[in-house]
Amino acid sequence: MQLRHFIGTKGRILLTSIMCTAFIAACGSISGTTPSSTTVATQADSSGASTTTTVPAQYKVGNFADGVAEELLAPSSSPPGSNIWSCVPTSAHPYPVVLVHGTFANSAFSWQALSPMLANQGYCVFALNYGQTIPGPIYGTGEISASAQTLSTFVNKVLASTGASKVDIIGHSQGGMMPRYYIQNLGGASKVNMMIGIAASNEGTTADGIGTLAGDLTKLIGISFSDLGCTACDEQEVGSTFVTNLDSQSGGGTSPGVKYVNIESKNDEVITPYKNAFLPAASNVQNLTLQDYCSTDFTEHIGIIYDPVTLALIVNALGPDSSTYKPPCSIVLPVIS
Repeated sequence: MQLRHFIGTKGRILLTSIMCTAFIAACGSISGTTPSSTTVATQADSSGASTTTTVPAQYKVGNFADGVAEELLAPSSSPPGSNIWSCVPTSAHPYPVVLVHGTFANSAFSWQALSPMLANQGYCVFALNYGQTIPGPIYGTGEISASAQTLSTFVNKVLASTGASKVDIIGHSQGGMMPRYYIQNLGGASKVNMMIGIAASNEGTTADGIGTLAGDLTKLIGISFSDLGCTACDEQEVGSTFVTNLDSQSGGGTSPGVKYVNIESKNDEVITPYKNAFLPAASNVQNLTLQDYCSTDFTEHIGIIYDPVTLALIVNALGPDSSTYKPPCSIVLPVIS
């Protein structure tokens, strides 16, 4: 759940985005934005060491400022390189990638980096908006089971268009948890190869205590987040009926035929405690903490979708999936990554 994003962090993000827009060249270098003429693909070789390959780029790999600009100016637009319905998967990348944003977000904001990065590497990439109950560029607030049905319809369209047998799903926050409901309850188990959660609300969240406080206030005054238009907020709280029911299903709410990869930062201020982003240990589950790979990565819940270490881990998971992979490490700032 991105409640803290909406209430507390939103001001920081807006101020940062204004600064980034004014000094876009500087912000591009801070966030590691790849120039539009090339794409830098970081993968692991057979020894697990990082290798970098430069290939011609079709789409500019954007940064946090680009995401904010698109969220405000073109919230219904598709991220660069996505939703090209004539795309045909290759033998190297047989599974189309479906990107699922989080609560209070949209695909235009969330995927200005990952979508073009994957498209430039030859993946068929698709992204959707879902769960709108509040006017404006805000999505992901509706009932999670209904949003999962929207995802199901979208995945069916992707499979029909591309001719692929399955998809890989990558989701942020609610978008990393909601597809598990689709996999478990709406027939997604036979249609999903891999589920990558980025700061996912898998085990629910206290939102640094805000979720707990909200529950107490609901009991006291009888008004919940659902009454304010965000059913998904209530459903993502620790101990909610939705989270409890999902996690109590077989496999801890996972399917044995699907591979699950969860990537999280210790600095996440929205999914708290941060280990709630992880799933119970299993042979088909990987739980990755960013700071185990890069101790100077200070990214948090919002910036993690533009974090270079996260993006490199995603590329490795989709590709060679080397257990000894070591992504490039540098100082990564919070929010703007």
